[in-house]
Amino acid sequence: MRILQFIIFFSIALVIYFVFNYTIYIYGLKAFSISPLSRLIYIIAFIAFASSYFLGRILERISIGSISNFLTQTGSFWLAAMVYFLLIVFLINLLQIINHFIPFFPAILRSPPLQIKFYTGIISIVVVSIVLIAGRINALNPHIRQLNIQINKKVVGSPKVTIALISDIHLGALVGPKQLRKMITLINEINPDLVLFAGDVVDEDLGLVIYKDLGKCLQEIEAPLGVYSVTGNHEYIGGIDAAIHYLQDHGITVLRDSVTQLANGIILIGREDRDCKQFNGFKRQPLKELVKDINPSALLILLDHQPIRLSEAVVNGIDLQLSGHTHHGQLWPFNIITSWIYRISFGYLRIENTHFYVSCGFGTWGPPIRTSSRPEIVKIVLRTRSH
Repeated sequence: MRILQFIIFFSIALVIYFVFNYTIYIYGLKAFSISPLSRLIYIIAFIAFASSYFLGRILERISIGSISNFLTQTGSFWLAAMVYFLLIVFLINLLQIINHFIPFFPAILRSPPLQIKFYTGIISIVVVSIVLIAGRINALNPHIRQLNIQINKKVVGSPKVTIALISDIHLGALVGPKQLRKMITLINEINPDLVLFAGDVVDEDLGLVIYKDLGKCLQEIEAPLGVYSVTGNHEYIGGIDAAIHYLQDHGITVLRDSVTQLANGIILIGREDRDCKQFNGFKRQPLKELVKDINPSALLILLDHQPIRLSEAVVNGIDLQLSGHTHHGQLWPFNIITSWIYRISFGYLRIENTHFYVSCGFGTWGPPIRTSSRPEIVKIVLRTRSH
């Protein structure tokens, strides 16, 4: 049944990808048919860019290396370019419709149509290239965001607890040693008592993580209260058992519908990702089952990859829930969509006595760029009641 679902999903995605690319191709072909040479160059370049992602992912299954990595990265940039070329096509058509009823185009746009289309094509490429470059620079420059939270509960030892929250790293083809090294440096600069990963630490293919030996960097994280993670949907996509074993072999404790008490008395609860049923056929435990034997006076922190059903955390006495998953859309204007889908797409919210934070994430998925948010590591300064 799950194989059939995957085939259906993949087929729909492939059709959508083809339709979007065909739309861009047709408009581009009209723009670059000003000469036989420009037409030929355009056709070759378009086919190369549009097919590179799939060729790279196919090669990864055969042999991981520089060629497959180059093709995958090139194709990933094209995924973002495709979004913005489509937006340009939409904008051009919208302006033409408006101009048809309320003429406002200047005289220069009444030049020979072939030249206008050519110049429009060149300007579109320049604009999209600038967006991709700016988005890539943004994606490569994470920052530390500080969040101060006061919870009126006691802990053992210091009433101040510093937590480093990291979500959606997506280690693999696009996020490699250089970005991971930067992440480790920023985490250790925070000097956290506790490090929490809110899922999607690895991307779909663990083979690339092993090939690049990325786990070695993870072992350099320093936190006296420990380093913990929960599963995300991408750990399931790539093979949950292998991903869990790899993370735990490199110093990260993965909580799977389980509860642990830290040395200072804080109770940490980690939920399975909600997509576990889709991939493994089992349902995650209800939150009320996980907390039923916990002393309600204890400070409760919940890690749940996807920020859904926030009322569950409120009803079950959770003091702080930390999530990720949304990337806050990653590309504008998808952040508008994620803000509509999730009550919190990105940032902090308090509902009654429960604090929530949804991180926009550290890494990228699909396109290696960000235009709707800046990658982050969240420094949470948790202040509790003194003894």
